Amino acid sequence: MPLSEQEQRLLDEMERHLMNKDADVVSASRDGRTLSYRNIVYGTILVLVGLGGLIAGVSTGIIPIGVIAFLVMVGGVVLAATPAKGLAALKTSPEHKGQRKPSRAGSSSFMDRMNDRWDRRQDGS
Repeated sequence: MPLSEQEQRLLDEMERHLMNKDADVVSASRDGRTLSYRNIVYGTILVLVGLGGLIAGVSTGIIPIGVIAFLVMVGGVVLAATPAKGLAALKTSPEHKGQRKPSRAGSSSFMDRMNDRWDRRQDGS
């Protein structure tokens, strides 16, 4: 069953809106808010060590060990959720703002190449 004119216009409007939102999501990862894998790994290790300390503190009945272990766990979560300082400073510096590094097939990731292709398609070039 074919769509009516009103349904077709609504569908086109929804598609344009979705395309604009997708472009916002792609550009949001370039705003210096990306997480550092190193911080995530170190944070996970801290959470696991803190969890082990918490279990040891509770099982032995030594409350200060459990409290310290809990604080280590909280610190691990905060570390894992913190963006990398070097990347954020580099991405927000004025001399690098608006510049794109040249995309070479061997040096950039698959997602970077796809993002560059998307940007070129949106710019019409």
